[in-house]
Amino acid sequence: MKRLPARLCARPKILFVGINPSLTSARVGHHFAGPGNPFWRLLHAARFTEQPFTDEDDVKLPACGYALTNIVPRATRAASELTREEFDAGRAALAKLIARLEPEVVAFVGVTVYRAFFGPCVTMGAGPKPERIGGARVFVLPNPSGLNAAYPGFKDKLVWFKRLKTFTEQSSAHR
Repeated sequence: MKRLPARLCARPKILFVGINPSLTSARVGHHFAGPGNPFWRLLHAARFTEQPFTDEDDVKLPACGYALTNIVPRATRAASELTREEFDAGRAALAKLIARLEPEVVAFVGVTVYRAFFGPCVTMGAGPKPERIGGARVFVLPNPSGLNAAYPGFKDKLVWFKRLKTFTEQSSAHR
């Protein structure tokens, strides 16, 4: 299975960081693929994009000032299949990428990826976080998966995508 390329640009408003690609995403070559994944609908509903995007539009994100990558590049059926070594290597590579891109905000898509980057002793839950990565502020979104029991519905997740939009606008005003 081929590696899913990151969608990058210099100095993005937001660098979205997922855990790793799903098997579907790796197969089709686009992030957050699959009809059941609401990531793209959430981005549009929170007004990150003027027009609705699908996974096939992930290549358009950099033109909107956003970037997208994963902490671990290997596609799996479930994140539980990833090894500590993969997370360690991914953490180092992600730190270098963040230093190179200089995003305003790093938005971890799920608490699991946030904890994989900062360690287990971090503030849990979605929302703005006290940590910084270089000059970037940190925000945690709920994982968009329908399996996310803490945020089971679209509206439950949308609240946090809208808060990220406000957080990013505040970040840009202070830059």
